[in-house]
Amino acid sequence: MIRILHTADWHLGQTFFGYDRSAEHEAFLSWLAEEISRQEIDALIVAGDVFDVSNPSAAAQSMYYRFIYRVTAENPNLQIVIVAGNHDSAARLEAPLPLLQAMRTEVRGVVRKLPGGEIDYDHLCLELKNRQGEVELLCMAVPFLRQGDYPLVITDGNPYAEGVRLLYGELLERLWKRRKPNQSILAIGHLQATGSEIAETDYSERTVIGGLECVPPDAFGEQIAYTALGHIHKSQRVSGRENVRYAGSPLPMSFAEKHYHHGVVMVTLDEGFAVDIRRLECPKLVPLVSVPERGAARPDEVLAALQALPEPESAAPYLEVRVLLEEPEPMLRREVEEALKEKKYRLARIVSSYRSGEAKGEEAEETWMQGLQEMAPLQVAQAVFERTYHTAMPTELIDLFEEAYRAAIHQEEEA
Repeated sequence: MIRILHTADWHLGQTFFGYDRSAEHEAFLSWLAEEISRQEIDALIVAGDVFDVSNPSAAAQSMYYRFIYRVTAENPNLQIVIVAGNHDSAARLEAPLPLLQAMRTEVRGVVRKLPGGEIDYDHLCLELKNRQGEVELLCMAVPFLRQGDYPLVITDGNPYAEGVRLLYGELLERLWKRRKPNQSILAIGHLQATGSEIAETDYSERTVIGGLECVPPDAFGEQIAYTALGHIHKSQRVSGRENVRYAGSPLPMSFAEKHYHHGVVMVTLDEGFAVDIRRLECPKLVPLVSVPERGAARPDEVLAALQALPEPESAAPYLEVRVLLEEPEPMLRREVEEALKEKKYRLARIVSSYRSGEAKGEEAEETWMQGLQEMAPLQVAQAVFERTYHTAMPTELIDLFEEAYRAAIHQEEEA
């Protein structure tokens, strides 16, 4: 028997509308470390997006390495497998691998090629041991796949989906030949699977995902005991398959995710099968509050609701204010801040919507003009690049964009 914890989409270093989230991430990692010991976990699987950006801050990297040191020191048998996500720099994540291997940690970010140009499939295959020191889990550790990482397939269909399917098929064939009767096979991936669910109003997640095609769940063969996925922030089964799952993010990444159940998935595998799969919900340190809870309201209604907000019981919540306007209100922000002056809330954003359409009787058909404030600047740039070139933005361009963005912000602050 071997027990794993499946987690993903940590996004260490993320700021939430300008607010630092390091305390929230520290609380999650501390909870995760305690659960690893309490549940007697044999292997921790991190399915991508360890960091929020490809060039994370020193503080975010320190948090990451301190966590790995802590859990491997406290649990002498624990093994860790980490794959890179689309937010991570594949090469940067893999760079300290020789040091991490000394702490029983394997990282797969880059899909290596052999001298002839063939994919080094063996590099993506790992063995994980049970508490008796026996190899019980054969793992295909596949990072986020960019163009050129997967086999080229000549097809009238979706070349990305078919290439990813072929890659997982090749890995499964290799592992199945090596497999012993008591061993299970685990697949890891950072991708969007067909049938996965994201929030309709989560424009930030939809944009990041939208550049590459979906992968059908049948890419993960029936011989695979469990498939650990990352990329989608909502914890869920894929197409009703109990053993193909997204762990979801430990923290809400946007207000559209405030009602998600955030946590990890614990899986017990025995004799080649996942015999027990259960979600462990992590505590939420900082609540997300929207005023009004649904839709938008007139300025006078919003201001009255803000003044009536109850005092929070714990940490100051992040607050989203949604206002329905007939015309621009230059003094709106000042009025909102005045209403919150004595309140323990962190104003994250004010979303201004404008009524359009003709009234019908007592009801009016309202449509909402969604602004770019839903997305970070990098997400906008990635979306434009992916829609133009039909592939993900290369890491080098992401690094250049982030460098230019930081320089612009610094120049603006000094002005």
